[in-house]
Amino acid sequence: MARPDKAAAVAELEDKFRSSNAVVLTSYTGLTVAQLKTLRRSLGENAQYAVVKNTLTKIAANQAGISALDDQLAGSTAAAFVTGDPVESAKALRDFAKDNPNLVIKGGVLDGKALSADEFKKLADLESREVLLSKLAGAFKGKQSQAASLFQALPSKFVRTAEALRVKLAEQGGAE
Repeated sequence: MARPDKAAAVAELEDKFRSSNAVVLTSYTGLTVAQLKTLRRSLGENAQYAVVKNTLTKIAANQAGISALDDQLAGSTAAAFVTGDPVESAKALRDFAKDNPNLVIKGGVLDGKALSADEFKKLADLESREVLLSKLAGAFKGKQSQAASLFQALPSKFVRTAEALRVKLAEQGGAE
């Protein structure tokens, strides 16, 4: 029979898996408590970074419907549970890992899909959501102005063509 404290820990982890947009698993061996505190601050309010027990985390992930993490839950493991923009958290983890090589990204899950460590690094290289949205809006605005120019040019071209045809018909009518 499961001990109540372990059952509560599994339930808490399962809730975190269900409420998170992404979960990034890392190895933290060799990091000091001060460095872990700095990492937690760099992740901001949109992510919680916690040292987790592999067996309890595996049980909680499976109960939440995530079985892709089983292979990554070995050795010292900490998880970043991301509730905000996953790109920002991936960037924070990447930047911290550059300065602190003892932090190793193992992989994780993003919106239910398993991602490797390399895929999380690619995610960190993306521009932020706001930048991507502003680029998209700029592209739409550019296409709209091109369409407006085209629509404005069509009637004037039609008028010129109709006028040229009228003149040509008048000349043909006057020449007979």
